[in-house]
Amino acid sequence: MNRPEDFRRLEAKARPVTEIVALLKIPALRVNGTELTGPCPLCGGKDRFNINLRTHAFLCRKCGIAGGDNIALVEQVAQMGFREALTWLQGDAPAEIDPAEAARRRARAEAVERRQAEATDRYRRQAIGDARAIWQRSVPAPGTLIAAYLATRGITADLLPVLPPALRFLPDHPYVKKIGRELVTLHRGPCMIAAIAPAAAVREGRPTATVDAVHQTWIDPAPPHGKAAIRHGEGSYPAKMVRGSKKGGAIRLATPSGADTLVMGEGIETTLSALVAQAVPGAAYWAGVDLGNMGGAGRPGERMSANPDLADEAAFLPPPWVRRLIYVMDGDSNPKTTRATLERGLRRAMALRPGLTGQIVHAGAGLDLNDVLTGKDGE
Repeated sequence: MNRPEDFRRLEAKARPVTEIVALLKIPALRVNGTELTGPCPLCGGKDRFNINLRTHAFLCRKCGIAGGDNIALVEQVAQMGFREALTWLQGDAPAEIDPAEAARRRARAEAVERRQAEATDRYRRQAIGDARAIWQRSVPAPGTLIAAYLATRGITADLLPVLPPALRFLPDHPYVKKIGRELVTLHRGPCMIAAIAPAAAVREGRPTATVDAVHQTWIDPAPPHGKAAIRHGEGSYPAKMVRGSKKGGAIRLATPSGADTLVMGEGIETTLSALVAQAVPGAAYWAGVDLGNMGGAGRPGERMSANPDLADEAAFLPPPWVRRLIYVMDGDSNPKTTRATLERGLRRAMALRPGLTGQIVHAGAGLDLNDVLTGKDGE
């Protein structure tokens, strides 16, 4: 008995997408939360192909095949027309992917990927060049507004009499942001510049005069010299910004000779708070710039994972002399995400540096370590 086409369409769309994947012989897809993820059946793009298990929508971020249901999936993968795909979905015969079409798509996707990689590399080289130029223009921190700015954060001259060489100063530095298609200068003013040492120098534990990135903190020129207010139109922007390639790097604030412990906070002020409190006498104190840099990538296919992807060679890794790595966990961000990220970074370090031990120190719910130093925890 012939069924109306609209009923056939609804029936085809309602079939479990896992059945369609099996019939199309799409290999190596794995469950990733509410999606199937893996290589694209046409262009082969690794981990670029996703199918939503609930809606059946799919997309390859490399070659661009996309659709919203089972019929579209068969159309795209098996290179069928709508009616042919609908008819095929009523049976169980596996479809064959046209090798010539798959080869064309692979070539097209590879060309797109090459262009994207070239553009990314050009941007990275430009960003590193900008960071190095900013660092070269800056001046040593002593005698500048940096001491006043840190004092507003409770890091006073009696607690930190010598400012770290990794901190420098620019009296009139532009705050430039891309808005739409244009680069707009939203603010100019005094700025604390922090050197982010390159990943290779950090991992090897060697000194270097080169930076691959700088961390910038704009300071209010009016007393008490807190962070500058950056506004544009009706929007406000953070007074901190990184320029350059920060991945795997660190802001090395203090590295005493003979240290075997590294204390790392996310930000400069958090890490300096631990330093002036002498949380671990004789330890090195470095800022990790952000959580993503400290934790690195998680194991593929695992959301919010505390398990590291050990193939992520760009992630932060402490130098060989570190035998104890202490991460300071701020309590003013999502606790589950923050802890999983920090645990991931520690597990990576312990896996790649045999004998190293890792530890997380929590500042307290809703607080960072600088809040504790300044008494915002009520103590």
